[in-house]
Amino acid sequence: MAANRLFHRMMAARMPHISWAQHRPADAQRGVFMGLVHALASTSYGRNLGIQSPKDLSRRKDFVKGVPMVHYDDLKPWIMRAMGGEKHVLWPGETHWFAQSSGTTSDQQKWLPVTKEALRNGHYKGGKDVLAQFCAQVPNAQLYQGKHLILGGASSLVQESATTWKGDLSAIIVRHLPPWCEARRTPSRSIALMEDWELKVEAVARATMKEDVRILAGIPSWMALVGQKVLEVSGKNNLREVWPNLWLYMHGGVGFAPYQKTFDALIPDAQGGQSMHYLETYNASEGFFAYQDDLGRDDMALLMDHGVYYEFVPLSELDKDEPQALEFREVEEGETYALVVSTSAGLWRVMVGDLVTVTSRLPLRIQVTGRISSYLNLVGEELMVHQSDKAWAALSTQLGTAVYNYLGGAALDARGKPVGHQWVVEFQQGKMQPEPRALATRLDRELKTLNGDYAAKRTGDLVLGPPQVHVVPSGTFDAWMKAKGRLGGQHKVPRLSMEATFVKELLGQSTDQKQELSPTC
Repeated sequence: MAANRLFHRMMAARMPHISWAQHRPADAQRGVFMGLVHALASTSYGRNLGIQSPKDLSRRKDFVKGVPMVHYDDLKPWIMRAMGGEKHVLWPGETHWFAQSSGTTSDQQKWLPVTKEALRNGHYKGGKDVLAQFCAQVPNAQLYQGKHLILGGASSLVQESATTWKGDLSAIIVRHLPPWCEARRTPSRSIALMEDWELKVEAVARATMKEDVRILAGIPSWMALVGQKVLEVSGKNNLREVWPNLWLYMHGGVGFAPYQKTFDALIPDAQGGQSMHYLETYNASEGFFAYQDDLGRDDMALLMDHGVYYEFVPLSELDKDEPQALEFREVEEGETYALVVSTSAGLWRVMVGDLVTVTSRLPLRIQVTGRISSYLNLVGEELMVHQSDKAWAALSTQLGTAVYNYLGGAALDARGKPVGHQWVVEFQQGKMQPEPRALATRLDRELKTLNGDYAAKRTGDLVLGPPQVHVVPSGTFDAWMKAKGRLGGQHKVPRLSMEATFVKELLGQSTDQKQELSPTC
């Protein structure tokens, strides 16, 4: 109990500063901005842009004029120089760690720099603030007496040069955790850094089922898999029977809505005890950007003083050669923007690929609504991930089942012309498997309710045909991710794709799965 009281006092000490940053965003972002431009002026990248002094960029308009907005590929040559051991390339001094972007199934590897400043002032500070804000709202939470199950990637660090290492962000974070956090983390480092994901799931389950786990953290699809493995090896009916003192699940990476019913079944509320709390975080390889600061809301507060300077590109600007970005003061509530960041890891005006919708201006809160490259817009229907997440969540509730993974893509006619949407969906093992045709009808109805443009384009089946739904066997998505070298705790399944390739691959994988499940003669 003494340790828990000390933990709460330590967390409470952060609250005045958290409140200041949320309600004085101009001051917070100005401090971040000035620190960043001082660093940029002493780098090779800055000098290449003609920046001689921080004074050259002391005003935002000078920063926008002097530093181009870029994508990863534009920075890649500079990142490779830093990875080779060169100093002062994108950030002062030497950058020792490079994180592989968790990404989806793209075959392109992206290596993002991680500096000690980004770890200290971003990832660790953000993680501490999440717990501080939670403890302020749930003061009776007994978190520090037990363990925190942190489910990361499936990669250890690989030495790239004499002084640089690369691997999953989780591997970098686990190796440098503050002592107060490392003391409560589970499983052991040897298990956390196992590279074989399938063996790792078993090892995590067997190791953690013996612990008094109070907090879960990880991507929902993979955490659900670990939770089910824990039940399998323990013989228990739900995770409350294994970990009776569970308080909090911190999730992120993909939308939680399709998984809510799965976790409701895995972790029922304790009779006469504490409820389970769910808290969303936005902790990317590029930086720790936001977290759910109010458990009664479904959005997240941007972290304004954690080494990240934010800009926002309106959707109307995305197709332009030189899109214009807005400062946080210029965004409008209810509007959707592409997020651009400059960070203490040496990323300068990088478009991270995420779309965010502003839900509140003070504090500045957002919802992650999709990816720039993850949408369906064959005929102007503009279907986004947050809409498909809600649709599949609603169907799960209506049908008493639970989604494990899904993906939507283009349906093509014999000439290769897109004529509609087709969906591949895998339900949780042991749950009801709906009939595909009836499922398609229900999905169509939900999407029409959620998206007016979709409803208009579906009128009379003239512009956009009815959706096709393929229900695939258990294990299909994991086998597909494994085949692409993307099986593990940090990798994510793409939800929507304008290409038909992913759907074709999944249906091929589904056939392989069915053959493996068929009895042999």
